[in-house]
Amino acid sequence: MSDRRPPDDHESKGRSDEASPKTEIDPLELIEQCLTSFPEGDARQKLLYKLRHAVTLSQAAHQQREVEFRKVSEVVAKLTAPANRIGTLLDIPGEGLARIVVGGAEYYANVDPRVPDTDLKVGTQVLVNEAYAVIRTLGYDRNGPILKLAEAMPDGRLRFEQEMGRQSLILQRSTDLVNVELKAGDEIRIDPSHRVAIEKMQDHKASRHLLGETPQVTWDQIGGQNEAIAGIRKAIEYPLLHAETFERFKFSQPKGFLLYGPPGCGKTLIGQAAAGSLAKLVSESKQEQTSGTVKRSPVISGAFLHVKGPEILNMWLGESERMVRDLFEQARARRKDGALPFIFIDEAESILGTRRAMRSFNISNTLVPMFCSEMDGIESLRDVVIILASNRPDLIDPAVLRPGRIDRKIKVSRPNKDAAAEILKVYVTADLPLDPVLVRERGGAQVQAVASLVEDIIESIFHRTEDNRLLSIRLRSGQSKVLYRGDLVSGAILASIVQRAKEKAIDRTVQSGQQSGLQAKDLLDSVSEEFREGDMLPPDDAAEEWLKLLDHHPEQVIGISSFRRGRQTEERPVNQII
Repeated sequence: MSDRRPPDDHESKGRSDEASPKTEIDPLELIEQCLTSFPEGDARQKLLYKLRHAVTLSQAAHQQREVEFRKVSEVVAKLTAPANRIGTLLDIPGEGLARIVVGGAEYYANVDPRVPDTDLKVGTQVLVNEAYAVIRTLGYDRNGPILKLAEAMPDGRLRFEQEMGRQSLILQRSTDLVNVELKAGDEIRIDPSHRVAIEKMQDHKASRHLLGETPQVTWDQIGGQNEAIAGIRKAIEYPLLHAETFERFKFSQPKGFLLYGPPGCGKTLIGQAAAGSLAKLVSESKQEQTSGTVKRSPVISGAFLHVKGPEILNMWLGESERMVRDLFEQARARRKDGALPFIFIDEAESILGTRRAMRSFNISNTLVPMFCSEMDGIESLRDVVIILASNRPDLIDPAVLRPGRIDRKIKVSRPNKDAAAEILKVYVTADLPLDPVLVRERGGAQVQAVASLVEDIIESIFHRTEDNRLLSIRLRSGQSKVLYRGDLVSGAILASIVQRAKEKAIDRTVQSGQQSGLQAKDLLDSVSEEFREGDMLPPDDAAEEWLKLLDHHPEQVIGISSFRRGRQTEERPVNQII
């Protein structure tokens, strides 16, 4: 009989537990086993259900606490982690390598392979970890100082001149600036570390002179300047209309024009009309070239650069000269694009005044030579058209006005009686609403009424009566001469008279609530108001300067007296200009 006995249950269970790995026991599974082991209707099942619900809630709360703890741990880890440094990429010496500058110190760093090679551009900001490895690119810094370029060196580097007493800078170009054409005077933005030139800034001072559209002024909108218009049209339009004839005679086309005369007589309008007319001609020429009927100049459009003289003046040394240089460079750039640029400089005497031999600095001493040198770089009208406008041509330096630079001097005179009538016809047209009574009194036709109104205005202005007297001048010869309204009239004054009359008609319509037309009384009253309220005469102590605009040389005038209301009429001496 064998002495062996079957193993005890506890011993068998112990050996099995030691042989098998320990597993985590789920309380819910034990509860479910207990529920299945009890018969239905057992009172202990109700307690087990309550226990299962409590365990479920406890496990859900535990899981929620674990999620919150994980989030807090991540936040704490981010807050306690060392900050990544930001540097500037200077060069890519090899694959996976970068030369960077961080805090003024240079490093030869590794690049994370996950960083795309296309993002590694010289001048961009890079993110550097604790090991000084580039882990990310941040693009170009949007801030930084702006310096003016002194020289673009042949090897691509850029030299910048700083303020007096500070050293010059030589910087390398960013990746996006390598193929950009740069010239002296350009404004360049550099990175804050002063190591790389980042971006070429747009020069708003130069581009603002270029009008977005060619002026739409036509020759028909200018009245009373037939001689001046004919002279400038022949000089500008004929070379395009009769190119073969000009070439056959080997005619050297003019490249500069001077429009001079009293203010308000249409100098600016003539300059704009010249640009608009030429743009229209070249547009028609282009259409004819497309159809193959006529061969003309390949110019495709016009560009009008309108410059007011005082805008160029700048207090900083060399800045005005740079603006003149940029203006001509901008015009040449437009010419390369196929356009015919116009440079119209109004109030030219303010920047091109006569140079003076004096020890103190005068801006004309440097600005005029710069302008002359730029003009000498223009071959003919085919490159750039330069139009100067001035009320005082005697103040412009003779070097600017010599032949070869400003070849044509065209005087824009004050309108006479016939010219004033032509100017008024531009503003008083047949489509204006006229008073019905006026139309019936003037023949019953709108055109006749307009012509009659123009005659009335001309008679009111040019009639030599005591009410029309403005100024009396006494000449050195002993003779006295009285200047009337007609001697001081201009196109601007005539336009203002019509504008005043329209305001009266509009005000009458608004006040009465009924449609009202232009009356003869509106225009005649406007004539008196314009000459009475307008600043027609200068102060007596500055009359000698003003007299030059009337073709009366001050050296021939020894006394003046005014007929303006509220002023003494005794004669006052004129100070001579030496």
